[in-house]
Amino acid sequence: MIAPIVDEIAEMYKGRVLCLKLNTDESPLTATEYGIRSIPTVMIFKGGVKKDTIIGAVPKAALVTAIEKHLER
Repeated sequence: MIAPIVDEIAEMYKGRVLCLKLNTDESPLTATEYGIRSIPTVMIFKGGVKKDTIIGAVPKAALVTAIEKHLER
């Protein structure tokens, strides 16, 4: 549902942000490890540490805002 938005964001922040997708059906242990119970779930990591989680289908602007607050200027 939000995959196209994630692709757009990956292009917008190319070289600054790494956007990855996880198929929870193919990787249930990883989903469990990170506590993913709802799809879609977007997690923001910085330096390998989870900084934010956005659950549900949200507008692109909400994802951009969440990313921007964790980027260094």
